[in-house]
Amino acid sequence: MKTLKNWCITHADSHHVALTVDDKHTLCIYVLEAGLFRVAVKRDGAFSLDRTWSIAPEGDVPWEGRPRDSLAGFTLPGFTLEEQDDRLTLSTDRLRVVVHRPLALEWHHRDSEGHWQLLARDRTTSAYQLNAHGDGVAHYQHRAPEDRYYGLGEKTGDLQRNGRRYEMRNLDAMGYDASSTDPLYKHVPFTLTRRRDVSFGLFYDNLSSSWFDLGNELDNYHQPYRRWQAESGDIDYYLFVGEKVLDVTKAFVRLTGKTLFGPKWSLGYSGSTMHYTDAPDAQQQLMNFIRLCEAHQIPCDSFQLSSGYTSINDKRYVFHWNHDKVPQPEAMSQAFHDAGLRLAANIKPCLLQDHPRYHEVAAQGLFVRDSACDAPERSVFWDDEGSHLDFTHPAAIAWWQDNVTRQLLEKGIDSTWNDNNEYEVWDGEARCHGFGSPIAIKHIRPVMPLLMMRASMEAQQRFAPHKRPFLISRSGCAGMQRYVQTWSGDNRTNWTSLRYNIRMGLGMSLSGLYNVGHDVGGFSGDKPDAELFVRWVQNGVMHPRFTIHSWNDDRTVNEPWMYPAVTPAIRAAIELRYRLLPYLYTLLWQAHAQDEPMLRPTFLDHEHDAQTSEECDEFMLGRDLLVASVVEPGQRTRRLWLPDNHAGWYDFATQQWYSGGQWITLPAPLESQPMLVRAGAGLPLSHRLRHVDAAADDRRTLQLYPLPGNGVSEGELFEDDGESWGYQQGNALWLRWEMRCDAEAIHLRFRREGDYQPAWQALDIALPVAEQRAVYIHGQRVDAAQRRIILADLAE
Repeated sequence: MKTLKNWCITHADSHHVALTVDDKHTLCIYVLEAGLFRVAVKRDGAFSLDRTWSIAPEGDVPWEGRPRDSLAGFTLPGFTLEEQDDRLTLSTDRLRVVVHRPLALEWHHRDSEGHWQLLARDRTTSAYQLNAHGDGVAHYQHRAPEDRYYGLGEKTGDLQRNGRRYEMRNLDAMGYDASSTDPLYKHVPFTLTRRRDVSFGLFYDNLSSSWFDLGNELDNYHQPYRRWQAESGDIDYYLFVGEKVLDVTKAFVRLTGKTLFGPKWSLGYSGSTMHYTDAPDAQQQLMNFIRLCEAHQIPCDSFQLSSGYTSINDKRYVFHWNHDKVPQPEAMSQAFHDAGLRLAANIKPCLLQDHPRYHEVAAQGLFVRDSACDAPERSVFWDDEGSHLDFTHPAAIAWWQDNVTRQLLEKGIDSTWNDNNEYEVWDGEARCHGFGSPIAIKHIRPVMPLLMMRASMEAQQRFAPHKRPFLISRSGCAGMQRYVQTWSGDNRTNWTSLRYNIRMGLGMSLSGLYNVGHDVGGFSGDKPDAELFVRWVQNGVMHPRFTIHSWNDDRTVNEPWMYPAVTPAIRAAIELRYRLLPYLYTLLWQAHAQDEPMLRPTFLDHEHDAQTSEECDEFMLGRDLLVASVVEPGQRTRRLWLPDNHAGWYDFATQQWYSGGQWITLPAPLESQPMLVRAGAGLPLSHRLRHVDAAADDRRTLQLYPLPGNGVSEGELFEDDGESWGYQQGNALWLRWEMRCDAEAIHLRFRREGDYQPAWQALDIALPVAEQRAVYIHGQRVDAAQRRIILADLAE
């Protein structure tokens, strides 16, 4: 590659500066927000790809992509420009960049005292490189010893990424090692760099296969560096600063699009297994799942149909029902609905070469095209070869949506499970329609699953416009949170996966993918033993997505009742999930409305506590619930660090209070896992639900955890009908409370917004059993029997 060196300024206006580099290329620096700049290099004065699907500050982007030069959705605050002989400086009141000769950028942020401090800088010895004979780009930055790197979406191993090299190349990595396998399913070229007093995000808006080196590589001719390199496309990156890590994560979500607010039932237990739909009596097996849930008293809200329902012999053919296995899909769907369960059906974007409709689709030109001839490109797919649908072709989108509607939705299927959508098309020059402007697939491979899920979502919206859609997708790129819930793919059954899936989920959450989970119990390999299964379920119920899914080598099925001796423990864990649904649903609302992560590493809310920066197996669910899963066999106690939050923590099970900033060891019998609640918090709880049903959910308790001394805390509960768009017109309930504590009393005040009336009419107030202080609600002292709020008495 050739290093870019010499530059001169050729244009400046109110929002950007353009430099001519080495007499042929253009480097643009855009000032989008006070703390958000963009740097883009146009090879020979033009982008390799003139549009983007990840940048979405205004909501969603056009199907054909957002023009890469668009500045819509940014405030464009203006900047000061200072020119000197050997440098150029652009500044806002928060961030500034200095352009040096030879070409290297140096970034500074303004600290809390108003002083400029070094934030980041390019490697001074060759920072920007372009392949002189075609594709290939690279960017090098200096690697500071105090930097901690996070992000990159779905990656294995430790949450902190220092010292490793990672690849972005979407693969169907079935049975991966959760501690080391790379690459995986998703493409999120975003790093979050953390220091003691500041953090910054760096997002490369490039969709080709790429590599990040965060300290694995050394070169004697250069100071320590970090590297991003892509096989094709453009150098086009966004750098943004935040005082805290949380500020950077939320800024990244605002840049790439808000989290989909799905229906409440999507937070319930979702059953799934390859075995049922692969069986010759699939419909009977599926119907039996309903009976078994009832017989074992297991709460459940949905089931995910694996692809066996589409089979002919041992192969799978999307949108083809095997009526020998499932003779009456409509009747089956109705039976699930009658039991209060929804169905999601697995769909795949590749048609095998002997698919009954392959030639029909090929004749319409709806597949990605071979680079060498005017024919569909064929790639290995599911034990055969097949061709991938081209979702940059409007007719392919229409074909897909028509089949989603006729083959699934009209048969009673409620949701789509968009799977096997990594688009392993390795002919990089294979041609995509590009909405009328052809594009080589090497430039947009991860966009295909993004457009696939969008096509599915819009089909669902058209079919049931009064309901919020719910979708699942395994693969995708930055921005996929706008459409789907996701998970960490086909993990392998072992204790390593249980431990490192936690870190994978946290990494996705730091990278803007909030609605995530894992295949609980493990997908591939040996079936879990009873202890591992219990511990995995206990951990899984504390994730936004809770699905038990498997394809065990011995053809057994991971089911809540698979080990009768521990079924009571499994049932208790799932019942706890349903008891916490009001809290989880409020977190989902806050993820959508306020860009708040649902899963949070312990340092996210406790950056001042250095111990929380160390790798650990604990995590936060929201700001209030600390989960300490048991991730080693034979353990019946759990040692954990309580973050220093200046107020302390309550044991969820015993309600005992502990001060923060210390190590503690708690009992961890097989029947439960330790969880603690932040002092000052309140957990809204439901009672004995078997599935999400707004009419039957007629009791609500607010379990409060008062501050031990003086102080004020606040909280929020969100409720609505669980599936409509009514909240957009105020038909929801936002119940907010203030808890003011001192040595003598606890003072509570409540206020409500919105006109939704839930089935529960009163909110019961519960306090720890050891709490002896007087309680006042709206200034009136109440005894234990009077600790209740009547919704109708609360004015907005």
